[in-house]
Amino acid sequence: KQQVPDSTFFRVFPFLVLSVVLPSAYHAKDNQPKAAMTPCGNCVRVSGLLSGLFLGVFSGFGSVTVSLNGKWRLSNSNGSVSLPAQVPGCVHSALQLHGYIQDPYFRFNDVSYRWIALDNWTYTTTFPGSTQLRAKQKALLVFDGVDTVASVWLNGMVVGETDNMFRRYDFPVGDLLKDGDNVLNVSLVSPVVYASERRNAHSAYRVPPECPPHVQKGECHVNFIRKEQSSFSWDWGPSFPTMGLWKGVHLEAFDVLQLIQVSSVPLHNFSLSQWRVQVELLVDAVQTINGQIMLSIPELDSEQMFRTQFLPGKTKNSFTLHINTSSQVKLWWPNGHGDQPVYHLTVRVLQKGFLILKAESKIYFRTVELVQEPVVGSPGLSFYFRVNGKAIFLKGSNWIPAHSFQDQVSPAVLRNLLQSAVDANMNALRVWGGGVYEEDIFYSICDEMGIMVWQDFMFACAMYPTEDDFIQTVREEVIQQVRRLKSHPSIIVWSGNNENEAALATDWFGIPVSQRPTYLKDYVTLPTNGAESEQEGWVAANPYDPHYGDTHFYSYTLDCWDWRTFPRTRFASEYGFQSWPSFSTLQPVSVKEDWSYSSNFTSHRQHHEDGNQQMLLQAALHFHLPNSTDPLKRFTDTLYITQVMQAQCVKTQTEFYRRSQTEIIGGKEFGGKWKMLHYFAQNFFAAVLPVGFEDADTLLVYAVSDLRHQLTLRVVVSVYSWSDLDPVCTLKSDLLPVPGGSAVAILKRPITALLAGCGRCTRLSCMLVFHLEDSVGQRGPTNHHFLCSPRDAQGLQRPNITATVQQDKSGYSVILHSASVALFVWLDVGNVPGRFSSNGFLMLTRNRTVSFDAWRNTSITELSGSLTITSLRDVY
Repeated sequence: KQQVPDSTFFRVFPFLVLSVVLPSAYHAKDNQPKAAMTPCGNCVRVSGLLSGLFLGVFSGFGSVTVSLNGKWRLSNSNGSVSLPAQVPGCVHSALQLHGYIQDPYFRFNDVSYRWIALDNWTYTTTFPGSTQLRAKQKALLVFDGVDTVASVWLNGMVVGETDNMFRRYDFPVGDLLKDGDNVLNVSLVSPVVYASERRNAHSAYRVPPECPPHVQKGECHVNFIRKEQSSFSWDWGPSFPTMGLWKGVHLEAFDVLQLIQVSSVPLHNFSLSQWRVQVELLVDAVQTINGQIMLSIPELDSEQMFRTQFLPGKTKNSFTLHINTSSQVKLWWPNGHGDQPVYHLTVRVLQKGFLILKAESKIYFRTVELVQEPVVGSPGLSFYFRVNGKAIFLKGSNWIPAHSFQDQVSPAVLRNLLQSAVDANMNALRVWGGGVYEEDIFYSICDEMGIMVWQDFMFACAMYPTEDDFIQTVREEVIQQVRRLKSHPSIIVWSGNNENEAALATDWFGIPVSQRPTYLKDYVTLPTNGAESEQEGWVAANPYDPHYGDTHFYSYTLDCWDWRTFPRTRFASEYGFQSWPSFSTLQPVSVKEDWSYSSNFTSHRQHHEDGNQQMLLQAALHFHLPNSTDPLKRFTDTLYITQVMQAQCVKTQTEFYRRSQTEIIGGKEFGGKWKMLHYFAQNFFAAVLPVGFEDADTLLVYAVSDLRHQLTLRVVVSVYSWSDLDPVCTLKSDLLPVPGGSAVAILKRPITALLAGCGRCTRLSCMLVFHLEDSVGQRGPTNHHFLCSPRDAQGLQRPNITATVQQDKSGYSVILHSASVALFVWLDVGNVPGRFSSNGFLMLTRNRTVSFDAWRNTSITELSGSLTITSLRDVY
């Protein structure tokens, strides 16, 4: 078992993968959800939430807010570089925009541009003074996000310092504001140099890892600075230690009271079937204020008035709004399990009967429970989630930063990526702990789409220092992020870190036994990993014990087509296999000499030791490797075969977990293009799915259903010869009941008996295709099972697929014609952004139509000229 995830970095990021196993959530006899019949025992209960309220959505009477976003000036330490810069933004983006550097993703630029992060940089802007601002009792300069270590100067005076990318900072500046021009400077120091200096100052003992593996071409001591940990490099991505004002900057001034933040948590009284909403106001008051708070949700006919007192300074005030018992609350459900109905909360602050502040927000209601209970007949505890009292099987991906430079991630990009998750039948994302706490819009879209979020705190694969100033900035980081995000119904669990416990418990870093107590003590000072960790003294003897909690599993040498190689675990929160992206994604960031699997470029982009060789070795277990005499075709065919192998491997592992009722490296390419794996996910994450596998030379087919109601299904199995588009024979099982949220075996047949009934078929000459159907017709996707490796298939021919592109009112479609059985048919339209309705499929009919959703204007001529078609038999 290798515990550290990896994938190849090639302008490629956004998805890793996640799936979840709930083997203990069902009674063995009747396959009914046990969670619905038993009271919550050892579980954590959190009740339904509302979108938080933040600066910018408040109406304040007598307050003034001035945005400082827009054009600033950026310069380096010796003044040799000076240029305009956009805020929010970062140094790399500004340099690229104004032609000082190429695309940082181009070829070896991650190494060529190391100088950027080794220099110090200063952002400067000038803004006019305002009598209105200066007249206020209190004026604050607010930074929503600084990356990372900086001193802030206003009109030649230091007003504050920053040291944490994940914190909001505000500094009082009322005495420094002038009527004329005001000059604001933010002086950023090199994060690489800062991290090294902090490490050198920590002389008592080392805090590993000192540096990333050499293959990652990264920077050292990232654990000594509170910024995106993967920005110093990771096994899936490049080293770009960013610097900049990555979130907004503004001035705010007021005389009486400023509402900083509102958060809300709906709570459900299960015994009384009654809802209440706990509302928390974070305010900044100039003086003691006696006032009233009015809370209301008009759609639920609920409103309450509270008398309160705001003390000087920043204070937190909490109130509870009881929902009218005669109102019917509609619940928020995960994707695939119901709708996401929204309500609206209004907060009014009054003083002496006059309205002084008003805030509005969306609100959703749901309950969530993390259930950890004894499992009958097995050691350990269950680990699964109940939403609104229903056990939910999580299907989704690990979310890593969508770009190395956060200012280049627009709301449209986020929506496209999240929609891709929903379109692949995912209902969950894990925000991985080596990246960033995402923007508010990310979680709001997840709320709208019903995507559950497993939220890591931003600590990953490392030990961390415990000096007072470090712990203090971490404490404030956690307070701010939890307060900012806890209101989102999409967030169902918070996790303390990514793999830190495993690193400590299994001694990744070679810590001497005599020093181990020191590291254990340090680990406990960081955000907790939950009640079960506390019972084991915070560090489990075996964090990867499959009987408890979640596990990560990676293996690059075992046969990933054999389901027996995978651990049967309570909850698989990371697993996967590598693949390369398509040539159309690589081409813009490379040159002709790079287009070889053994080139310096492909070696440079691989951040996992021996990763390129491991991909070929795994592919060779089941496929003939590409052997074209044309170097470019051999390269593109090799990229294709790695995607086929990855998709088939993850399909096998995911279907193993699903039939047990249980992420992967790179399911999508940079820019949103789907890999073959993501197209496969549409099927293996389908709500109703047939899963076939062999055990002791016997074919078993399970019907898997995530639906809330019972189905009556049978499986239809067709046996195809590799050389014929017409099935050799077809068999059907009996109709059987399949309860909602279950996996039921509906066919069991010895392979020898099945083939004997098909006349001329052998394991080498035939394959199986199957689907589920009810009394009306097919339910769910068609699936396949190979009786031998395609490498050994007898009779598989080159299909000579031809295509015609058409357009009608609904968009573009590709009409395919094949002369024979074609495996893993891959359609690519080069640099035309968009996606196909299906791809990477098995073509078992002479004709097939696939639609194409273009993300920009295109034409039949462009698509026809760009379209390439590859099938397995075309690469050897």
